[in-house]
Amino acid sequence: MNDSGAESMHLPREGEQGEGHLLEVTNLKVRYGGITAVKDISFSVAAGEMVCLIGANGAGKTSTLKALARMIPADGDIHYAGRRINGFPAHTLISQGLALVPEGRGVFARLTVAENLAMGAYHRHRPDERAAVQEDAARMYTLFPRLAERRRQLAGTLSGGEQQMLAIGRALMGKPQLLLLDEPSMGLAPLMVQTVFDAIRSVAQSGVTILLVEQNARLALTVCNRGYVLENGVITLSDSAANLLADPRVRAAYLGE
Repeated sequence: MNDSGAESMHLPREGEQGEGHLLEVTNLKVRYGGITAVKDISFSVAAGEMVCLIGANGAGKTSTLKALARMIPADGDIHYAGRRINGFPAHTLISQGLALVPEGRGVFARLTVAENLAMGAYHRHRPDERAAVQEDAARMYTLFPRLAERRRQLAGTLSGGEQQMLAIGRALMGKPQLLLLDEPSMGLAPLMVQTVFDAIRSVAQSGVTILLVEQNARLALTVCNRGYVLENGVITLSDSAANLLADPRVRAAYLGE
């Protein structure tokens, strides 16, 4: 593991980083015991982009996101907003503008919807931030009207789609520059998938950079600017989303054509 100790915990915020990529990953490798799940992959995401990682189950997509969020150890270099973050503890990254919405949502089942959203802003605790936090919560209720209707309901009693909305809303309460989304459509009914992805599009249009992991390749490539194809821990294709949608290899392997 190439973690040589944490650097200064301040990263450039929006408007401070220079030109180039908001996220740049070089030779990322993730191991679980004797198994290498991610094998020296390199990729980048520019500020304002929406980029997807697609691939079959076990391709290394979730492992990649967890490594970026510092939830699991990894070799290689991860640069975010112009700084190498390999040595940063996971809990510091949200205050630096990097947030993960994990596979399975991970909501706090015994807290209400409103309390879950408040947890997303846990680092925004200065007295002068209270009004802004309340305004952001109101924006989440506008983005996800279902949550507004259920703001006093325990998160564990919500439907899967409602929990996905809550997980995204909670992450957005941290004011991220870069949002990592892991399988947001998993287990959702088609109508709920459309609702969730309409909201994701709105988030992207607001200027939040998004890296999306999604098994529904057609959906991912429809909403994203660019894409990478992961197979057995290796990036085998990268191109614009439109070109990947038209690529016969992608159509045969992931679009059922």
